[in-house]
Amino acid sequence: MSNASKTVSDVINARFDTLTRAEKQLATSLLDNYPVSGLGSITTVAENARVSTPTVARMVQKLGYKGYPDFQSHLHQEVEATISNPLTKHDRWASNAPGTHILNRFADAIMGNLRQTLSDIDAATFDSVAALLSERKRGLYFVGGRITGALAEYFFTHMQVIRPNTTLLSPNSSAWPQYVLNMNPGDLLVIFDIRRYEQEMVNLAAAARRRGAEIIVFTDQWATPAAKHARHTFRVQIEAPSAWDSSVVTLFIVEALIEAVQSSTWDETSERMKTLEGLFEQTKLFRKLS
Repeated sequence: MSNASKTVSDVINARFDTLTRAEKQLATSLLDNYPVSGLGSITTVAENARVSTPTVARMVQKLGYKGYPDFQSHLHQEVEATISNPLTKHDRWASNAPGTHILNRFADAIMGNLRQTLSDIDAATFDSVAALLSERKRGLYFVGGRITGALAEYFFTHMQVIRPNTTLLSPNSSAWPQYVLNMNPGDLLVIFDIRRYEQEMVNLAAAARRRGAEIIVFTDQWATPAAKHARHTFRVQIEAPSAWDSSVVTLFIVEALIEAVQSSTWDETSERMKTLEGLFEQTKLFRKLS
């Protein structure tokens, strides 16, 4: 992950092993309720972590910040980025837009997002997720938010063809407890959640985790709070010259996973596809050439 795309939590995790005992206690306190835990005064942060104020000052400098104000400034920038609404995002892009055509600007942004995301993703993590999705004994659940629900449904539609025991959660969060009730230890819950994060996703992830489900999260570079419950997290670059965030790179990863699972289970998948085609024929769903 490039320095430009690193969050404060990334920096803390990367340097955690180099910290003293008291500094690790402070770092753990900051990460437990991140990023809110770092937004108070240096005295408040020290008291909450039960360390001294000088410990806070030393640790933030050890992390590479000029001092506590610089550390907190980075946190504020993260918070501002994660709660930006479409109007704010549009104004920010419009004020810096070059004179090139929107197609070129958008293509440049998306290609940059793809390159950065691919450099950040661990191939072993991708392979592990593909292997989990391929295990048919596991129940497989999908859920997304107001915008990302379309991605969850797309992923579900393909996986429903590839393997049995797949479920798309209702967009009505009040119905989610019934789905959690049916989750068994080892089942998989795939969550899509990008800024502005939905609190219901955190509650759902926590409840599913208590049932023994494994959580897989697709989120943005800042990471939804639901990710703290995840076994695997895909942090995707989503910014684009638009009032809206881009789903292109997230969809890229989803389609790569679909192919990975399909290829690894092709014998079973091809039989399901043949059966499905027969059902399509019976229902005359698709128009045939005469």
